[in-house]
Amino acid sequence: MIEHAAYFKSYRQRLGLPNQAAAKDFLGAKSIKPSIDLAYIYALNARLHEIYAKINHAVHESVRHQDIELFCRQNLYLPFEAMHEAGILPKLNNQGRRPEEVLFSWLRGYAAAEYFQPVLARIFNAEAGNTRKIGQDDFSSLELFKRGARADIEIKHAEGCCRVEIQSGFQGINDIKEHKVREARNVFFEQQIPTYCFHVDLYNGQAALVRLDTIESNDMNWVTRQQMEGQTVFSIDQNYFSWRLLDAPPPLADWNVDL
Repeated sequence: MIEHAAYFKSYRQRLGLPNQAAAKDFLGAKSIKPSIDLAYIYALNARLHEIYAKINHAVHESVRHQDIELFCRQNLYLPFEAMHEAGILPKLNNQGRRPEEVLFSWLRGYAAAEYFQPVLARIFNAEAGNTRKIGQDDFSSLELFKRGARADIEIKHAEGCCRVEIQSGFQGINDIKEHKVREARNVFFEQQIPTYCFHVDLYNGQAALVRLDTIESNDMNWVTRQQMEGQTVFSIDQNYFSWRLLDAPPPLADWNVDL
């Protein structure tokens, strides 16, 4: 009687599979990679263009970008082309979603951050040149493309310096991930720089400003989202939303936020 291990190996060899790794790959069809559906991506990009054209038409005139076509070219099409050329698209994966859908979500959020960044300088009454990007998103290579916990921008204003994480919601669910709060606490502990989350709810047309480093661990707004694999998130209460996008953005003193 052949020992189990030897028999198993013999059986796999009879199938033409030289080792365990090759057997798992073949039987699980791991070597068959779905091709990227560029036609689907082009349709999604066209929808993104349409989304931001409609947003630009709807928001208060003081917030609008003068050339929305140029904005879409710089913040939708060029990032997509760079990621496509860098070979990043097939590697995009998030909770089993198709790379095309992950790309759509990423570009949608990236464009939102770029769209609303200029208004933040006005809200914080920062002079030109006193806002700089510090986020870790980079679409020029696979090694650099990542979503870190560091905030998107740093603003120097009359009252000092702060960091701002710009995020957006498109389904009416408005959360802040737990690791963003932890990072904000660390930054304040080490550098005494406060961090805010500027959250734009594009489903309902409103924006909130939340100070992250002062959120307590026992705050009642911490919830667990089962649809996010049980992640703990901070649910943004309606009281935080101080700007309706159809109106002019209020000055910082009028926001319901801990300064």
